Amino acid sequence: MIGLTAGILSFIPYVGSLTALVLSSTVAIVQGWPQWKLLVMSLGVVLIGQFLEGNILSPKLVGDSVGLHPLWLIFALLAFGSLFGFTGLITAVPLAAAAGVILRFAVKRYRESNLYTNASGPSPKILLESHHLDNDGDR
Repeated sequence: MIGLTAGILSFIPYVGSLTALVLSSTVAIVQGWPQWKLLVMSLGVVLIGQFLEGNILSPKLVGDSVGLHPLWLIFALLAFGSLFGFTGLITAVPLAAAAGVILRFAVKRYRESNLYTNASGPSPKILLESHHLDNDGDR
């Protein structure tokens, strides 16, 4: 029940994990008193679970679905969260995904352009005329 409640509340940042921590600690203290073993085990389960979810599962799952590397997602969440607070955390993933799509499109277009491939460089006639201008001086 504790995990189910925390899972339902996890759509609100920190509320689900804080609920799991408080409820599991309270139950562990009540059932395991006066020993601390049950409390330490419950804290370990919650903290390890939150670490795995926050650092491995969420970036991997969200990154795969939006097409971004997990490192970029973590960077976007950190940057948007520190700049815009809670609103930044909510908008970080969609904006980072949109920026990724735009950047990939721009890089693809640049790599296909003549500027990158140099497929149509200056014609030999233009090069000869510019050389002739430099030597004559009167044209």
